[in-house]
Amino acid sequence: MSRTIGYVRVSTVDQDPALQRNALADIGVTEIFSDTTSGANPKRPGLKNALAALEKGDTLIVWRLDRLGRSMRQLVDTADEIQYKGAHLKSVTETIDTATAGGRVLFHVLGALAEFERESIKERVVAGMMAAKRDGRHVGRPQLMTPDRVALAREQLTQGRSWAEVARLFSISPSTLSRALQRHLSSG
Repeated sequence: MSRTIGYVRVSTVDQDPALQRNALADIGVTEIFSDTTSGANPKRPGLKNALAALEKGDTLIVWRLDRLGRSMRQLVDTADEIQYKGAHLKSVTETIDTATAGGRVLFHVLGALAEFERESIKERVVAGMMAAKRDGRHVGRPQLMTPDRVALAREQLTQGRSWAEVARLFSISPSTLSRALQRHLSSG
C-alpha cells in the first residue's frame, strides 16, 4: 500500500512551520519530516530521513517545491532520487504531481528551464570576467599582498626572517607569499 510522506522546511527558528504542516495534514499526510535550515544547506536531516522512508509507490508531498531546495539543481537532484526509488513527488501549492503524465512533463520542463538558466548565468559571469580583465581590473578574490606589503615582506626576508615567520606576519601561507613575490618580480 502506498503512503504519503510529508516534508516541511523553514529557514530560521523564527519562522513557524505550522502553515506547511497544516496544509499537509489537511490532505491526509500523517508522517511529516522537517528541517529548520536554509534551503542552500546540503545537510538537511529531515529531508534525508523523508527520502530514506520512501518506498516504491509512495509519494513525498511538500507545501511548495522551494521547500526542497533553493536552486533548481537541488530540486531536480531530489526529484531524481525520489524517482529512482520508484516514488513520486507532489507539491500542494504548484499542483505538480509526478505520478501523472502531465506532472512529469511539467517537472521536466521546469528542469530544462533551470538548466538553461544555469548555463545563461555561467555565460554572463564568464563574459563579465573577460570584460573586467580587458579593462585591467582584477578578477577574483582581492589580493592580500599589495605592492607595498610585498616590498615589506621582501625586506623582512633579507633581514633573515624565515618564510614561515614572514607569512605569519602577513596572515598568509608561505605559498601565497611565494606567489606574491614571483608576481612582483615579473611585473616589476
